[in-house]
Amino acid sequence: MTKNTKVNAGILIIGNEILSGRTQDTNTSTLATWLNSIGVKVEEVRVIPDIEKTIIETLNTLRASYNYVFTTGGIGPTHDDITAESVSKAFGLKYQIHKEAFKILETYYKPGEFNEGRQKMVWMPENANLILNPTSGAPGFNVENVFCLPGVPSILKSMLGGLTNSIVGGEPILSLTISLRTVESEIADSLTKVQNDNQDVEIGSYPFFQAGKLGVSIVIRSENQIKIDNCNSQILKFVNEKKIEVVDR
Repeated sequence: MTKNTKVNAGILIIGNEILSGRTQDTNTSTLATWLNSIGVKVEEVRVIPDIEKTIIETLNTLRASYNYVFTTGGIGPTHDDITAESVSKAFGLKYQIHKEAFKILETYYKPGEFNEGRQKMVWMPENANLILNPTSGAPGFNVENVFCLPGVPSILKSMLGGLTNSIVGGEPILSLTISLRTVESEIADSLTKVQNDNQDVEIGSYPFFQAGKLGVSIVIRSENQIKIDNCNSQILKFVNEKKIEVVDR
């Protein structure tokens, strides 16, 4: 893959605790922000339970559809952490002890602490590449275009730096936000016209509530700064004509 190619990704959030609402998912936003910065566009996010059949089927769908797939959750030491075994089955690979991961964790834990439960974290698909974990020792892993990361947000975040060289992105996706003191209905027609005139730029509008007043943030996204600037001036033109206030957020 070379620069300027559209590179995309899917994210698969695995865990009953996300679906039950007990745990809030922040990993999607962390991953999407990081991927955008290296020129990979996230096109789909799915949240699924810890059920082997569901993980295998969803993973096989996503890995056939996108350049990269990132999974989070289900690679820890507990009985319901079944991601690694499910990934092995999705790829038709043996599920076995990863020798390098075993050495890492054997060194990481004090003598006698690397018990059977913790040893579960070194079972992975055969010949998986490790994703090193600077926070808590237990590595993630990668097979072909699938990257498996833990569900704990702080640990996941700390592992992304080590992945940057493994991911080949396109041009980083740039964005510009214009915040207005208005409502969406007041700018809808004008904004649609700007979008129709600039088909290859992504323009979104997002209502916000600040200091007791409603507003709308318009976000312009593209790999090309000139195209962003062009849309920005077209939007500011109708904003001035309608005498809409631009606000800082």
